[in-house]
Amino acid sequence: MDTFKAAMILAGVGDCLGHRNFSWDICNSGVKIQEELKQLGGLESIVLTEDKWPVSHNTVMHMATAEALVSDYWCLEDLYREMVKQYVDAVDKLQGRQIDPATIEGCSQLKPDNYLLAWHTPFNEKGSGFGAATKAMCIGMRYWKPDRLETLIEVSTECGRMTHNHPTGFLGSLCTALFISYAIQGKPIVQWGREMLKVLPMAEEYCKKTIRHMAEYQEHWFYFEAKWQFYLEEREIEEDNGNKPSFPDKYDAEEMDKIYRKWSSEGRGGRRGHDAPMIAYDALLAAGGDWKEVCNRAMFHGGESGATGSIAGCLYGLLYGLNNIPKGLYQELELKEKLEQLGEKLYQVSTKEK
Repeated sequence: MDTFKAAMILAGVGDCLGHRNFSWDICNSGVKIQEELKQLGGLESIVLTEDKWPVSHNTVMHMATAEALVSDYWCLEDLYREMVKQYVDAVDKLQGRQIDPATIEGCSQLKPDNYLLAWHTPFNEKGSGFGAATKAMCIGMRYWKPDRLETLIEVSTECGRMTHNHPTGFLGSLCTALFISYAIQGKPIVQWGREMLKVLPMAEEYCKKTIRHMAEYQEHWFYFEAKWQFYLEEREIEEDNGNKPSFPDKYDAEEMDKIYRKWSSEGRGGRRGHDAPMIAYDALLAAGGDWKEVCNRAMFHGGESGATGSIAGCLYGLLYGLNNIPKGLYQELELKEKLEQLGEKLYQVSTKEK
């Protein structure tokens, strides 16, 4: 249970650190961010308080998903109706915060008063952003057992396309939910990317069964898969290489930004559903349990560092707990008690299956 609570809390911590009240989220230079971090006295000196380091829409939407998952639903359609309600409510709570326009646009298409079609949104050419990935981690905490894989695929796909109805977007939500389930199962980190690629055909089959937007999906489906294939080849994580990822010798903030931009689709690391989980995964793969190194790679880079920080934080919490985390980073964290409660409830509902 402690790691579930740590996962929810550190998702919020990673979000706050990468976001820094929006100023680091819009900064494209990891060098500049890491210089500012030094001026603040380094990671150990930071105290995350609500006024100076608020959570962003990433955490608010992730909590909305978790609230739906711990509610008393009888079937998955009921769960989706509850998600719709939670997301529409969450948009109201986001007033006064910097909000991701894609998430807002996605939520505006939801129909909480339509019993049959509440979660059916139109295909969105611009729905490829990271927002689906950052709100879906807790789905992997709810359905982490290997025999619940089909449910995890269905729920993460539907959750993703409610607000980001584009394969690059909603496959990001499948990816983060899967990685979380792998972390709980104790699967070696180096295998996660390869295993995820094996699951993508099952997600495609599920989408075909729902007969929605398949023509549009097929046009864009290959992109997510190709980007991940390219990444795994670059890290030399192929089936037969003995599972040792390869990293460049020189890997400072400047080099990191260059690589993240190369993985992205528009020169902004972590902006889309494929590269937000990719950067978080890469940080964990390289850091080997070193929290500071995870932060350098996932929270303090140029680009969408709130999104990548949130995903990396959640995964780190499940793998390593809170033991190595400076207390200043979570004791006064905004919404900390609520995040803890949700972690506890997710643990309870995932261990006693309906």
